Amino acid sequence: MNVYGLRVALGNRVIFDDISFTVPRGSIVGLLGPSGCGKTTLLRSVVGIQRSTAGHVQVLGHPAGSPALSSRVGYVTQAPSVYADLTVLENLRYFSAALGMRGWRREDAVVRVVKEVDLAEYADQPVARLSGGQYSRVSLAVALLGTPDLLVMDEPTVGLDPLVRRELWSVFRRLADEGTTLLVSSHVMDEADRCDRLLLMRGGQLLASCDRGELLAHTGCDSVESAFMRLVNPSQGAPAPARPPVAAGLVPAPSPSSVLVDVPADAHASFFAQESAR
Repeated sequence: MNVYGLRVALGNRVIFDDISFTVPRGSIVGLLGPSGCGKTTLLRSVVGIQRSTAGHVQVLGHPAGSPALSSRVGYVTQAPSVYADLTVLENLRYFSAALGMRGWRREDAVVRVVKEVDLAEYADQPVARLSGGQYSRVSLAVALLGTPDLLVMDEPTVGLDPLVRRELWSVFRRLADEGTTLLVSSHVMDEADRCDRLLLMRGGQLLASCDRGELLAHTGCDSVESAFMRLVNPSQGAPAPARPPVAAGLVPAPSPSSVLVDVPADAHASFFAQESAR
């Protein structure tokens, strides 16, 4: 997935401007930042349901929101996306039918996702009777019905106790190990340790797009939370070490506070090359 020069504005209010980053396949990428910084709007742009005013979002070789991505991208919203008065199985059968599945294909998909999110014991229970963690797993199961290559999740662990959060992250890691790419937003900084790569946002700005190790090495901090605060306010504490050289084929972000924003130098040309080939 490539995001290049993305800008979203609602009326006169700019949500974010000139956002660029890449997401490698088969990885867990954490989109971290405080509430209101633009995380949900960015995820909606990736899924293709948020109109942008500039820039491009390319997902699995297609522009975001293309019909070809309907079954290849799963989206778990922050708000509940399943029917509380239906059972787990009834929800899954309903949404699989909405995806165009019929007969044995639909039943196979339902059985598969129930096993993937460990809900077999609760399959016949109304969703309203489930715990918060189980409720979240039902939403995740719906997103997995189409066997997506990219799974986008908006704060899926918010409000859950630490044990349930750990269980969900185990599911996320298993999906990534099986080849699914996950883009997960959160405002809980300690969840960064469970991610392969990090996107740090604040106030509509992308502060960093890099590995956790690169972030800590750049800032001289021993935790992502401390590194985030160093990027937000560089004058606090000891000065950050000199920025390491950018690898060949990558270009640094224009903002002086950004860290290793790894957008391929030919990303813009590559996007239009694929578009002209269609």
